[in-house]
Amino acid sequence: MKPDQLAGWALAVPRPAKRALAVAFDAALCLLTFWLALSLRLEHLATPSGNQWWAMAATVALALPLFVVNGFYRAIFRYAGWNAMLAVVRAVAVYGLLYALLFSAVGVAGVPRSVGVTQPLMLMAAVGGSRVLLRYWLGGLYREALQRQELPGVLIFGAGNAGRQLARALKNMQGQRLVGFMDDDERLHRNHVDGWPVYNPADLPALYTQLRVKDVLLAIPSATRERRMQLLEQLRHLPLHVRTLPGMDDLVSGRVSMADLKELDIEDLLGREAVAPNGLLINRNTHNKVVMVTGAGGSIGSELCRQIARCQPTKLLLVERSEFALYNIDQELKKSLLDHKLQAEFVPLLADVGDEARMQEIMATWRPHTVYHAAAYKHVPLVEHNPAEGIRNNVWGTLVCAMAAARCGVQSFVLVSTDKAVRPTNVMGASKRLTEMVLQALNEANPAWVNNDAVQGTRTCFSMVRFGNVLGSSGSVVPLFREQIKAGGPITLTHPDINRFFMTIPEAAQLVVQAGAMATGGDVFVLDMGQPVRIYDLAVRMVELSGLTVRDELNPNGEIEIRITGLRPGEKLFEELLIGDNPKPTRHPRIMKAHEDYLPWKQLQGKLSTLQLALDVNDVSTIKAMLAQLVSGYQPANGVVDWVHMEQEREVLGNE
Repeated sequence: MKPDQLAGWALAVPRPAKRALAVAFDAALCLLTFWLALSLRLEHLATPSGNQWWAMAATVALALPLFVVNGFYRAIFRYAGWNAMLAVVRAVAVYGLLYALLFSAVGVAGVPRSVGVTQPLMLMAAVGGSRVLLRYWLGGLYREALQRQELPGVLIFGAGNAGRQLARALKNMQGQRLVGFMDDDERLHRNHVDGWPVYNPADLPALYTQLRVKDVLLAIPSATRERRMQLLEQLRHLPLHVRTLPGMDDLVSGRVSMADLKELDIEDLLGREAVAPNGLLINRNTHNKVVMVTGAGGSIGSELCRQIARCQPTKLLLVERSEFALYNIDQELKKSLLDHKLQAEFVPLLADVGDEARMQEIMATWRPHTVYHAAAYKHVPLVEHNPAEGIRNNVWGTLVCAMAAARCGVQSFVLVSTDKAVRPTNVMGASKRLTEMVLQALNEANPAWVNNDAVQGTRTCFSMVRFGNVLGSSGSVVPLFREQIKAGGPITLTHPDINRFFMTIPEAAQLVVQAGAMATGGDVFVLDMGQPVRIYDLAVRMVELSGLTVRDELNPNGEIEIRITGLRPGEKLFEELLIGDNPKPTRHPRIMKAHEDYLPWKQLQGKLSTLQLALDVNDVSTIKAMLAQLVSGYQPANGVVDWVHMEQEREVLGNE
């Protein structure tokens, strides 16, 4: 047994048993020192005989009562100090006088007189030395073991290779106390792996109190999403903090460390199993092609860049107006290029998609084969408070890029759209639906409307991909909730019944690329988002899987409050993906094709010119009226909340 394990065992022994062990140990020292003293006197390893046995028994009979009277066994050895050593000297000195008087001064036949003097001296050295060694050991390893026993316990779910590596890493971590493994394999139950017990997951409700478990680490990178969901459902009602290792694709090094642990993937909370991408579709418009991504530094744009980079385009043009965001994605992609030894060239380009000259210059220079247009304002309340800028960026930014694409011979132009474009109640959603209508109309009129400098013989295929919220994007509720939980609450929620569709950013980006590869022109693709998620339930699950409890009427002593703040301007309780009810399947199981009505380009162009005039003077009332006229189903949920408009109204009222 290793010293630290021995210390842990000693810590677990009951106090009466510890005293009995100490008495037995001191008795053994008495016998051992007598034997040594006799052997030294006889100058060979002696075997006691005759009266020597009585002399040996007398050492125990005289010493132990004196040790008890002097409080040897009331002291806590790990705290034994100078006073305890004085007690040892005092007790052994009294013992030595009595023992010497009996066996040296008086004498007993067959027992050398020198033994009556040397044995007490040896006993003093042995008992005193044992106390010093115990204090050193118990004051170090024992106290360390004591401190570890006070730490909250950690269970690793998964006794496979990843779990064992994680256990070894955990052993060297301060502030962690591993108590064992859990595993589905019944053959491992009640056995040990690397010295740690393996428990049945069904026993967890009893184990977490018995072992004082606070953390569960999921080391099951190859488990299916269904199994992970079953486990999380089992864990969520216990006050446990659950963390996980990433999937096997991410654990490419083969070594697992504590640094690999992370908070639960939101996919685990939602239970959506990802579908492997179709290699033919994802490579059709990207592999060995010049590809351009606008909004390349944003949540969707950056993930599009990552996915496209893996398809090894000849060039990837990163178009972004935020210098910081562009720098970050460019550096990340270049590092990935080196790590995975890919062959591609990344071109970071600072540009505003509304700048017609700049966009024309970029596309004319590189002549991209495919453009993924992800640049947009998407935060509903912000666009509601700044409607003119939202429309200008979303609609005219797309129009500028689309025209430049057609003139420069771009073969595929894919717009990243949103479910908020369906029967919108806010300016952001209405602007995205209007953007879809622009591309639908341009696709029908193309190439008749382009200038004479367009690439001859080409026709740009315009398409759009509509989906719901992506998890972890800027403004998403998931990172917001996670920060609020970390800060101790409260979690802020606009309405208890609000529902949203959710999809992970990597899955959304992969499906956008694959949908674009199936486009024939004017297509409105709709991604299968699964079942809508009640945001309140999502918040509760995040709290519970952080090892905390929700504070509400049923549990007033909970740790995290969920505070309802009220719907924000333009916010809907429920989102939809289709305007009509006639989606058509495609060759991909998670991509559907919608049929959406739109205005012909010549008719739409005139209305856009009128809308442009209203934007130029920030006439918000006219802007919203025109949106209502253009976008079917647009029903503003509130009046004019443009910041500039409201401030100007306040000034007018103040002057009256």
